[in-house]
Amino acid sequence: MRGTLPGLPTAHPLLHQLPAVYLDHPFLERFLSALDELLAPVLLTLDNLPAHLHPRTAPEDLLAWLAGWVAVEVDAERPVTQRRAVVASAVIRHRQRGTRQGLAAAVRVETGLEPEITESGATDWSTQPGSPLPGSPRPWVMVRLTVPDADAVAPTRLRLERLLAEEVPAHVVYRVEVTAEGTGTP
Repeated sequence: MRGTLPGLPTAHPLLHQLPAVYLDHPFLERFLSALDELLAPVLLTLDNLPAHLHPRTAPEDLLAWLAGWVAVEVDAERPVTQRRAVVASAVIRHRQRGTRQGLAAAVRVETGLEPEITESGATDWSTQPGSPLPGSPRPWVMVRLTVPDADAVAPTRLRLERLLAEEVPAHVVYRVEVTAEGTGTP
């Protein structure tokens, strides 16, 4: 929550901007120092506006607001570093959305782990007309993830299910496999 900070200094005291003839008036000094105290947070915010608008340096309570600017949701339960990473990478991820790279980046941001992604699509070229098309006629994607802790399998699987529902194109069937390190079984 934004608010005033008592005793916050101002970089631009109003008294020093008056002609010298007014500098020795006690009433003006008190009056303008009160205004300086009110204006200091506003002026300091304006002076630091670029830092407030960058996800890496923005105050924590502005991250959700910045996330709205780039059309992503940030989970308040996540650590602040992860929320900052989600907002900072949003524009690039939107550009890659629906691709293998975009899906891998979304999984990395969500879990911090490198996914193994298999998909049905393919490309090919041929000098022969009527050559068979590569891939399968029904699109699908499978994401495999190996987590270090067996207790994290179920929560990670639920998070990935939600993520894939948002990231994978609507007509593509998806499957998630999350296994604990060393077990090899989902």
